Amino acid sequence: MIRALRWATMVLLILIAALTFTPLVWLLAASLKAPEDLFSYTFFSPNPSLKNFYDLFTQVDFLRFVANSVFVACAGVVIQLFFSSLAGFALAKYEFKGKQAITILMLATLLIPGQVTLAPTYELIYRMGLVDTYAGLLVPGAVSVFGIFLFRQAMLSVPTELIHAARIDGCSEFQIYWQIVVPTVRPMVGAFVLIAFMGQWNSFLWPQIILHSAERFTLPIALTQMVGIYQQQYGMLMAGTLLSILPVMALFLFLQREFVAGLTAGAVKG
Repeated sequence: MIRALRWATMVLLILIAALTFTPLVWLLAASLKAPEDLFSYTFFSPNPSLKNFYDLFTQVDFLRFVANSVFVACAGVVIQLFFSSLAGFALAKYEFKGKQAITILMLATLLIPGQVTLAPTYELIYRMGLVDTYAGLLVPGAVSVFGIFLFRQAMLSVPTELIHAARIDGCSEFQIYWQIVVPTVRPMVGAFVLIAFMGQWNSFLWPQIILHSAERFTLPIALTQMVGIYQQQYGMLMAGTLLSILPVMALFLFLQREFVAGLTAGAVKG
């Protein structure tokens, strides 16, 4: 009975995995189709071709768009990681007047849809003269409320006695944060880096509003330009979309242990 239950569980998991991978397989198949076969076969065509990938690198400045996305994603992750962890450290290990109210207000802002703040944020960036710049793209998202909450919860588990001992040894407050607290919550750092990178890499609406020059376009914006009013390059779009997934997959494989450990931190006590 137990063996039958295990086999049934394995079969169910295999079916779920196959269902999960179906869109990715379809994307791979579509990127290998010739334009005339794109709508003729559901999955792989009998005549696979790499023409879409060749056209992607010869007709479009694809590597430039990838470099733009890598720069924006990495810069955004570093900025968010620094400010979010610093604010989380303050909320977790300092006592000051209004701390509880600030925490509640901070969490309440998570209920506000990002689309509501687009217009006032754009006006602010416009008045600062940062339209069509990477600074205008990164400054509004420099602080992640979600990241602050994650780091606050993780840093609550850091022993206060360790911080007191560091102060006795002559460490400054920033040294305590950078050299003691941040290494202690390294799994949460890995989890947040992956979450923040995915958010920056896949961001479309705000870059579409802020960036006007084609040489500054990130990858999601560049891919949408392949489907226009008078021309539809679906094969190149599928090839570009497939390649755009690879950096996120590589980062997840590199940080998967920290990601799981960071998300489960604090789930078990004792």
